[in-house]
Amino acid sequence: MDRNKENGNERGRFGAGVLTGALVTALIICGAAGTWKVLSAIRNGDYTAASTVSEADVNEKLDRINSLIEGCYLYEDDIDEDALIDGIYSGYAEALGDPYTEYYDEEETKALYESTNGEFSGIGATMSQSLDSGEITVSNVYEDSPADKAGMKQGDVIYEVDGRSVSGQDLETVVSWIKGEQGTDVTLCVLRDGEEVELTATRDIIEVQTVSSEMKDGQIGYIAVSEFDSVTYDQFEAALEELESQGMQGLVIDLRGNPGGNLTTVTDMLKLLLPEGTIVSTKDKYGNTEEISCDGKHEFTKPLAVLVNQYSASASEIFSGAIQDYGTGTIVGMTTYGKGVVQQLMDLGDGTCLKVTIAEYYTPSGRSINGTGVEPDVEVEYEYDENNPEADNQLDKALEVVREELEE
Repeated sequence: MDRNKENGNERGRFGAGVLTGALVTALIICGAAGTWKVLSAIRNGDYTAASTVSEADVNEKLDRINSLIEGCYLYEDDIDEDALIDGIYSGYAEALGDPYTEYYDEEETKALYESTNGEFSGIGATMSQSLDSGEITVSNVYEDSPADKAGMKQGDVIYEVDGRSVSGQDLETVVSWIKGEQGTDVTLCVLRDGEEVELTATRDIIEVQTVSSEMKDGQIGYIAVSEFDSVTYDQFEAALEELESQGMQGLVIDLRGNPGGNLTTVTDMLKLLLPEGTIVSTKDKYGNTEEISCDGKHEFTKPLAVLVNQYSASASEIFSGAIQDYGTGTIVGMTTYGKGVVQQLMDLGDGTCLKVTIAEYYTPSGRSINGTGVEPDVEVEYEYDENNPEADNQLDKALEVVREELEE
């Protein structure tokens, strides 16, 4: 899934990297160079290309490309043969023209499975990188995490990891240095109020906080969901119960910048809100359909608004589309991303995987939002306020919608 950054403040979580290894590195598509033996391994010996191209033609052309690289390529000493082979796999998937079908090498596969589980071996903090200076700053420290126990503070500027300077490094590289095996130590040097501080944290299994919540004025609850991982359901249920115990009268659920995630997670969360009926249905290439339904036992009947924007995608659109179809709440913000297809991770048996688009999904009313998105009931474009960077006009509107319903 694509992870996008929102303009303006949009609460720093949209651009934050997770210091627990929750990064899926960008897939680099390499050029195809090698032999037919490599290509046939991809296809399990069953070459079924267009009839105008024979197996011998492909074999000859790959050998020709390989010979030209060996004979002419200036930086031959820098060639990574494993990367060339992975480039064939990657290019093969890319050639389908589907932006959501991708090949992941071993490192990327490991990171991908970690990110969907929501549990990682790391230190339990998040950080962000300044676009101007490249400075890497700690934006959040999980309570009782290894980072917290080591004395790390929000606002610390990281300048060294295990003796390696972070100057000139990108966020993903620094994250990879900080993550590691459970029980091992990592030493970080940070700048805090102009002073150098050295911290040593012992890595542990961290549950990423994908849900945050608080009670707003007028007893209106607020729950922000950053993505739909395996850990998200329990966090969402706990947040909902805590707000209810505080006397919540209405609720705003914020899905802005949420790229999606686990289908089971989002449908289980919707079972805590929707009336009896279909939550979502899917249809595969053979026309087979599958419906996921709700029994309506936990229907949410208080005023509800769901905040979305152009970066709310996939599972976020299943969530907002179902809420809109049943009239359970009001959708506020901007039209969503428009990703109405489902992917499945296929294990290739060697530590790598293929993410494949397998079905299209439909909202309870039968709508397909693929390429169009979910249109809000109340459209509000985010406006950055230079005089008050913390201002959030979209959230203000969602709260207003809930208050107005409470007053009726």
